[in-house]
Amino acid sequence: MHETYHKLLDRVRDLGRLSSVKALLDWDQEVMMPARGVEARAQQVALLAGLEHEWLAGDEMKRLLDGAKFDASDEDAAVNARETRRLHERSARVPKDLVEEIARQTTLAREVWVKARDTSDFAHFAPMLTKLVELKTRVAQAIGFETEPYEALVDEFEPGARVAEIERTFSALRDAVAPLVKRVLAAKRRPDESILARTFPKERQVAFARRMAEALRYDFDAGRIDVSAHPFCTTIGGYGDVRVTTRYHENNLSSSVFGILHEVGHALYELGLPAEHMFTPLAQPTSLGIHESQSRLWENFIGRSREFWECHYAELQRAFPEALGNVSLDDFHRAVNAVRPSLIRVEADELTYNLHITVRFEIERALFTGALAVRDVPGAWNEKMERLVGVRPPDDRRGCLQDIHWSIGAFGYFPTYALGNLYAAQFYEKACADLGDLPSRIRRGDLAPLLTWLRENIHRHGQRYRAADLVRRVTGKPLSVEPFVRYATSKFEAIYR
Repeated sequence: MHETYHKLLDRVRDLGRLSSVKALLDWDQEVMMPARGVEARAQQVALLAGLEHEWLAGDEMKRLLDGAKFDASDEDAAVNARETRRLHERSARVPKDLVEEIARQTTLAREVWVKARDTSDFAHFAPMLTKLVELKTRVAQAIGFETEPYEALVDEFEPGARVAEIERTFSALRDAVAPLVKRVLAAKRRPDESILARTFPKERQVAFARRMAEALRYDFDAGRIDVSAHPFCTTIGGYGDVRVTTRYHENNLSSSVFGILHEVGHALYELGLPAEHMFTPLAQPTSLGIHESQSRLWENFIGRSREFWECHYAELQRAFPEALGNVSLDDFHRAVNAVRPSLIRVEADELTYNLHITVRFEIERALFTGALAVRDVPGAWNEKMERLVGVRPPDDRRGCLQDIHWSIGAFGYFPTYALGNLYAAQFYEKACADLGDLPSRIRRGDLAPLLTWLRENIHRHGQRYRAADLVRRVTGKPLSVEPFVRYATSKFEAIYR
């Protein structure tokens, strides 16, 4: 192996370590940091972002990339060089001062968003959102795009994706699922959702959340569970430190239970990336859509299945005998799979969830084409929610302020959620075919074979393949809405009869 390639790999690993330090500061801000620490934290994060950009975009990185030589048969080296060059060329187009300013503003914006959301006051957040849209527009223009600025932002999270293709996929999904949603909402046999709104003491929710994480094989020697305003998963130290958060509401059991299943799904992906390639592209997720496929698979395809609760429902009843002691497994299973138009994305059912993503996708595109002004976001949001989802938010807290993503500058992230649902359905269908009677394994609490299948077929590849190529490699077919439609139709016809 050429000496220059080794130097390139050393620099890449240093960049990964630097990014993990920033992740630790971000985690601390969400979980531990006192409110008055935000200004200093903004300066710290801006410094790290500037240094990271300097190392990635600078002339030294270009020299190492141009001079790195390796055997043509060394696929690992080729992947590391390819992905590092992609990031270098993208970063080199963006000025360092712009990167630092975005890091500083997003650190400040998170605190502004929290206050605006708590008080349901979009006007309080609007100036910051205007600033962030302006800054990210400058990023998109610097990077360049084929059709529209939003495409450059989506590419950050789903490399190679095209906005027009995403739009066609979402349209096909809406057309396929809409008749099923209509039939479900017309069904006379409705689940009793009040079951999940009884009193569930927080301390017992905390204990049960840990048990669910353990059931999914989350390694607490390499992770932890904390509380944050918006649940998330973050990687601090490669495969040895992957942390998740959730939130607890004493009158909403689903929030913590399914929140933890979702975030642990993300963590299992991170923990399954190859340790020997830590801090290199070969130990980085393929894309955010593939990442989301793992969380949605564990949360919904496993966690909302009847088989999963045949294994764990008795334990849940023991944890909350006052609330669930007289509730049958059938009634509980129906309640956690209730379909109804809802205001909050993270609590939406599987059928209407993708409509929430369409709302955000359309609004983000409009913000970056100039078709929508920031001041008009609440009105546009409410209109789209009423037209697409069937409910109109009564306030901004349950409307356009509910998600953290805009405050952290993550424009282009939302489409990966719906793509993740489709990837998950296609992967799960293939896993069922390969593993035989997977439902029986789930019923017994034997989730190890599924986790092994995911690690062998998805996790271990890191960024070796683009998302579209990985789906085709694993399933033998290109991404399609059909596996999700088959899964949803079978599931909800059985539940709603």
